[in-house]
Amino acid sequence: MAEILVAGGWGLLAGSALVLGAAVGFFARVRPPVVAAVMAFGSGVLLSAVSFELIGEAHEQGGMVPTTIGAVGGAVVYTLADVWLARRGARHRKRSGGQQPSEREQAGSGTAMAFGALLDGIPESIVIGTSLLGGGTVSAVTVAAVFISNVPEGLSSAAGMRRAGRDPRYVFGLWGGIAVISGAAAMLGYGALGDAPPGLLAGITASAGGAILAMIADTMIPEAFADAHLWIGLITVIGFLTAFALSQA
Repeated sequence: MAEILVAGGWGLLAGSALVLGAAVGFFARVRPPVVAAVMAFGSGVLLSAVSFELIGEAHEQGGMVPTTIGAVGGAVVYTLADVWLARRGARHRKRSGGQQPSEREQAGSGTAMAFGALLDGIPESIVIGTSLLGGGTVSAVTVAAVFISNVPEGLSSAAGMRRAGRDPRYVFGLWGGIAVISGAAAMLGYGALGDAPPGLLAGITASAGGAILAMIADTMIPEAFADAHLWIGLITVIGFLTAFALSQA
């Protein structure tokens, strides 16, 4: 039980960055190029974590076949769910400009964005929990990568919600709830998968990596490119190297 609570604590910590970013994005008037630059940095951090901590770890656990099946499966599930949510108003849930629809413009878009936030956050949190399996310590790189990337996600999305006229109670209730669910997902990742065979665990880890990679390409990089396209490549590489340096420390 103590280990499960520890997993939940790490997941909650990583998820709390969403609330931190949302507070900055909602109350501060952050210039769009700054939001884009932070989003590009977060994309690089997550790309590094997916490469070395998720896909690389999955390959070591179960080999190429479970890794490939898991990664493709995770990307397919994410993409299909994202398409469904996009048709209901959550297509631009991470955009900081005026792209997000208000509830008056598209009824049900608030609920769709809430489900979209869950779709983006749960795979990351499950992986935080599974990193504790086998009696080891939590993957500091994974926690750091999720935390760092969650700040610009919350910032950009909350700025867009403010522009769309969303009530502060909705905004912070949403991100606070996602932070709590992130902790619960990390507990689930640890508690439910403790006896999983290596091949299955590899597939689940890789599926989270595939879903996160699809999310980066579909939501984070477009937001970064919108206002920082001349610098996005350099900033993304810096984020990637930052996470890589943490993994080698």
